[in-house]
Amino acid sequence: MAGTIDPTPRRERVWTLRRRSRTPAWISLLLRIALVLLLVGIALGGHWFDREGLRDNVDGEISFIDVIYFTAITVTTVGYGDITPVTDQARLFDTFVVTPIRLFIWLIFLGSAYSFLITRVWDRWKMRMIERTLNDHVVVVGHGKSGSEAVGELVRRGTDPRGIVVVDCMASALAEAEACGANVVEGDGTRDVVLQAAHVDRAKAVVVCTGRDDTSILVVLTTRRLAPRVPISVVVKSYDNEAIARQAGAGTVINPASFAGLLLAGSTYGEHIADYVADLAACEGEVRLHQRPVLPNEVGHALHDVTPGLGLRVHRGDRSYGFWTPEAKRLEEGDILVEIVPTGQAA
Repeated sequence: MAGTIDPTPRRERVWTLRRRSRTPAWISLLLRIALVLLLVGIALGGHWFDREGLRDNVDGEISFIDVIYFTAITVTTVGYGDITPVTDQARLFDTFVVTPIRLFIWLIFLGSAYSFLITRVWDRWKMRMIERTLNDHVVVVGHGKSGSEAVGELVRRGTDPRGIVVVDCMASALAEAEACGANVVEGDGTRDVVLQAAHVDRAKAVVVCTGRDDTSILVVLTTRRLAPRVPISVVVKSYDNEAIARQAGAGTVINPASFAGLLLAGSTYGEHIADYVADLAACEGEVRLHQRPVLPNEVGHALHDVTPGLGLRVHRGDRSYGFWTPEAKRLEEGDILVEIVPTGQAA
């Protein structure tokens, strides 16, 4: 499923999880008003049927208007003393029926104020603060199996969860993402407004793994239009869609089935090959693939002179050169290096 932030989601620099209620807010408010009227009606009916137990200290007569007035001031705990319960039955009714009704009504009023005013104002303020500071983050569109693994690996590699925004349509997926401290956006990741809420234009990378190739490619197209320069990685299931995903704007296209096939085929040529590739891919391994710009003191040297890592490839403009090529014999300013480094030195 594609998805992400409804300008409403988290906890600890994270939006609060937004789970849309099936009941519209105005219906919920009407139900609370109806409950208050019902409780007041119970108190009013009890006072009217036992009006002989009340005394009006002004004119001595208890009319229906007097009962309405007495119920209102009793429920609101005002009480002027002009009308008072004088019989044991009236006093017991006020004690065991009206008093609980009064408490319930106040709880409903306070709960409504908290739900419809305080929490919304607080969430909006918190959301604005998050949006102001959100920059150079990673946007993960789709938090299924691949998306959750990607988020977990990012966290294990040292990425602050507050620097991750997960976009998905499923509340359960967002709850899982928020549990690890990530920001979440509930919505369809193919829509401009949703990706804008995730601020893809300010992201340092976007990972797309919606579970469907057509949806993922549409997310890539939308992202590329909103953020022309952001690096995009996408997971596709069909080999035929890999070229389409690249044409849509993805810089990295991963096919899990193809990658698994590469590992399996490689393992037939040596039992340790697949283990080493898995070691490179996981953060728990002893070594890790690392990408970085060439350092000023490395310009002019060969790729194999890079330390402390082992240089593998040079990216120069839109071309790449392996360590065995003549172009890799002399590094130039602006080159991007891919190297293998010990895990502890990857940062």
